[in-house]
Amino acid sequence: REWLEQQEHQFAKEFSSKPIVRPPHWGGYRVKPISIEFWQGRPSRLHDRLQYTLEESGGWMIERLAP
Repeated sequence: REWLEQQEHQFAKEFSSKPIVRPPHWGGYRVKPISIEFWQGRPSRLHDRLQYTLEESGGWMIERLAP
Protein backbone atom coordinates (compact mmCIF):
# COMPACT_ATOMS: atom_id res chain seq x y z
CA ARG A 1 0.00 0.00 0.00
CA GLU A 2 2.86 2.36 0.78
CA TRP A 3 4.24 1.98 -2.76
CA LEU A 4 0.79 2.65 -4.23
CA GLU A 5 0.34 5.79 -2.13
CA GLN A 6 3.80 7.01 -3.24
CA GLN A 7 2.83 6.46 -6.88
CA GLU A 8 -0.44 8.34 -6.39
CA HIS A 9 1.43 11.26 -4.78
CA GLN A 10 4.02 11.30 -7.59
CA PHE A 11 1.37 11.34 -10.34
CA ALA A 12 -0.71 13.97 -8.55
CA LYS A 13 2.39 16.17 -8.39
CA GLU A 14 3.38 15.46 -12.02
CA PHE A 15 -0.07 16.21 -13.45
CA SER A 16 -1.07 19.06 -11.14
CA SER A 17 -0.42 21.67 -13.84
CA LYS A 18 -1.18 19.74 -17.04
CA PRO A 19 -4.05 17.60 -18.31
CA ILE A 20 -3.86 13.82 -18.28
CA VAL A 21 -4.06 12.65 -21.90
CA ARG A 22 -5.53 9.24 -22.58
CA PRO A 23 -3.75 6.95 -25.03
CA PRO A 24 -5.27 7.07 -28.55
CA HIS A 25 -6.08 3.34 -28.45
CA TRP A 26 -8.29 3.70 -25.36
CA GLY A 27 -12.04 3.99 -25.79
CA GLY A 28 -15.13 3.80 -23.70
CA TYR A 29 -18.81 4.42 -23.29
CA ARG A 30 -20.73 7.03 -21.38
CA VAL A 31 -23.76 5.56 -19.64
CA LYS A 32 -26.54 8.03 -18.81
CA PRO A 33 -29.35 6.08 -17.14
CA ILE A 34 -32.91 7.37 -17.16
CA SER A 35 -34.28 4.56 -15.00
CA ILE A 36 -32.67 2.22 -12.46
CA GLU A 37 -34.33 -0.59 -10.50
CA PHE A 38 -32.95 -1.98 -7.25
CA TRP A 39 -34.10 -5.41 -6.15
CA GLN A 40 -33.36 -7.02 -2.79
CA GLY A 41 -34.55 -10.58 -2.40
CA ARG A 42 -35.80 -11.99 0.88
CA PRO A 43 -36.41 -15.59 1.94
CA SER A 44 -40.05 -14.69 2.64
CA ARG A 45 -40.40 -13.69 -1.05
CA LEU A 46 -41.54 -10.21 0.05
CA HIS A 47 -38.80 -8.72 -2.10
CA ASP A 48 -38.00 -5.02 -2.02
CA ARG A 49 -38.09 -3.37 -5.44
CA LEU A 50 -37.39 0.34 -5.87
CA GLN A 51 -37.32 2.21 -9.16
CA TYR A 52 -35.51 5.51 -9.63
CA THR A 53 -36.61 7.53 -12.66
CA LEU A 54 -34.75 10.62 -13.87
CA GLU A 55 -36.93 13.73 -13.96
CA GLU A 56 -36.54 16.66 -16.37
CA SER A 57 -35.31 18.80 -13.46
CA GLY A 58 -32.36 16.43 -13.01
CA GLY A 59 -33.66 14.90 -9.78
CA TRP A 60 -34.72 11.32 -9.24
CA MET A 61 -38.28 10.15 -8.55
CA ILE A 62 -38.35 7.07 -6.30
CA GLU A 63 -41.18 4.54 -6.60
CA ARG A 64 -41.67 1.38 -4.56
CA LEU A 65 -42.62 -1.43 -6.93
CA ALA A 66 -42.89 -4.21 -4.34
CA PRO A 67 -44.07 -5.21 -1.82
